[in-house]
Amino acid sequence: MPSRPATTAPASPLTSWLIWLTAAVVYLLAVFHRTSLGVAGLDAAERFGVGSAALATFTVLQIGVYAAMQVPTGVLVDRFGPRRVLTGALLFLGLGQVLLALAQTYAVALVARGVLGLGDALTFVSVLRLAANHFPGRQYMLVTALTGTLGFLGNLAATLPLTLLLAGPGWTPTFLAAGLVTLAFTAVVTLRVRDTPSDRTAASPSASMPEVAAQLREAVRIPGTRLGFWTHFSAPFSQNVMVLLWGLPFLVDGQGYPATTASSLLAVFVVGAMVGGPVLGGFVGRRPELRMPLAVTYLVTVAVTWAVLLGWPGQVPIAVLVPAFTVLSFGGPFSTIGFALARDYNPISRVGTATGIVNVGGFVATTAAALAVGVLLEVTGGDYRIALLTMPVVLAFGAWRMSVWWLRARAAVFAAEERGEPVPVRLRRHRWDAAGVALERAPSAA
Repeated sequence: MPSRPATTAPASPLTSWLIWLTAAVVYLLAVFHRTSLGVAGLDAAERFGVGSAALATFTVLQIGVYAAMQVPTGVLVDRFGPRRVLTGALLFLGLGQVLLALAQTYAVALVARGVLGLGDALTFVSVLRLAANHFPGRQYMLVTALTGTLGFLGNLAATLPLTLLLAGPGWTPTFLAAGLVTLAFTAVVTLRVRDTPSDRTAASPSASMPEVAAQLREAVRIPGTRLGFWTHFSAPFSQNVMVLLWGLPFLVDGQGYPATTASSLLAVFVVGAMVGGPVLGGFVGRRPELRMPLAVTYLVTVAVTWAVLLGWPGQVPIAVLVPAFTVLSFGGPFSTIGFALARDYNPISRVGTATGIVNVGGFVATTAAALAVGVLLEVTGGDYRIALLTMPVVLAFGAWRMSVWWLRARAAVFAAEERGEPVPVRLRRHRWDAAGVALERAPSAA
């Protein structure tokens, strides 16, 4: 169990908060670009003349690029510092959105979404690495949750406001303006963000490929990193799939609601996450030993929610959709537990790499589920109840793997305590921890 070096205390807390806020605005812009197709999906289908499976490919490509880039992003952030990587993220986001605004063919639009995915991929890990540099461990969970909350403001802008803009000025002016604003924000990041309280740029010495591979292996080897991966795999994908692509078509084509009503209902995801993030972050920051019991409880609640949505006869009433979407909206806040695990179980020099590994989880689940829903819609002729059965299947798989690594991580903590080593969190032993010991000694294939 690696020890946790102390994070350098900021010379000025206000300065660190302002630096974080500037970086978090980059994440806000990334989330807006990421989720914009959630309400523009039907416009995209008409503009490019494509069906459900091709429409799903937009999201699958973007999220696939995002997921594939998370580990390289973590390595880049540890090597070059978050400020430089955030600047690159803004350039890719802005250029991708400008290209999408001008695209006239499906192929060009796919390229644009791939570029957006690359810019998006560079963002969140960079913000969290910046937070790890500027804030002590007891505040990290709260800052992470606040980052997610601010990001959901971008999500909120991509619901009803974006729907109204697409109905008014239209596709090209709306997305062109969004791309140009994003490009302009690079100047703010360049001038205002500092990697650490003492250094504008905190680049590490150049490492050889074998050294990078060794650092990656060390991060993957830690049970807490893998627990973080499967926690992030299981918690946010339901929310992501609905917000990024299939929420509006489900409500409009599957449930018969008007587009404005549907986009307003999608705003429930944003409001719930914005409220739930700081509350959960503040509480878990004070009681880290409760984070995994809370995560398990949440996943059970999500399973019940999908059972209600998919089992409801006829049109699901708004009085049921609102609380159901509220439950699913907490997936983002609960996924931040995975990032806290990455920080707690790894030394500060490897936090970016470990965070990148964890962040892959939710987007692997999102990509697989979004694609499966699109394919099943094509096969069944648009039956959303059958297509969305994908969601509880992916949830069950993720919850199973998370449970396995929870037991293994607990066993590793107790073993470290017995050796007199520092541990990331003090845990209370239970009778079922014997199973964790057995799992820790078993072959650790994820």
